[in-house]
Amino acid sequence: MLLRSKDPRYFLVREDILPEAILKTAKAKELLRKGQAITVNDAVEKVGLSRSAFYKYKDGVYPFYQWSRGKIVTLSLLLEHRAGVLSNILNNIAHVHGNVLTINQNVPQEGVANVAVSIETTELVGDLEELVTRLQKLDGVQRVDVVGQS
Repeated sequence: MLLRSKDPRYFLVREDILPEAILKTAKAKELLRKGQAITVNDAVEKVGLSRSAFYKYKDGVYPFYQWSRGKIVTLSLLLEHRAGVLSNILNNIAHVHGNVLTINQNVPQEGVANVAVSIETTELVGDLEELVTRLQKLDGVQRVDVVGQS
């Protein structure tokens, strides 16, 4: 038998191993947050979830980006070694009001460089997930991963 602690504990879990009801709850909350659904009934209907399941899980399901608001987040990037690629990354971070605190770039090898960028997310417009997606689509960016948060 699993004993539950009185104090809540939190886990970072990959999306693909979560039960369907939890995933649908997260999606319904996202629809409500973005204004794509006006009521809970509308949101759960759109994602195919019962209202009772939504209310059961809603207070325990939070996308990663909500926990990153107001934090310092470190991104690891693999960038092509070309002029302007890192500058474009920094401009995109500034565009969404991310405050760059540190940049660490390794010496390029075989045409690519590993770069770590730590940003403060207090004033971030949108969410961290949107920023990561935006950066991944930039020319010269091969990979973007969130590797730390404090």
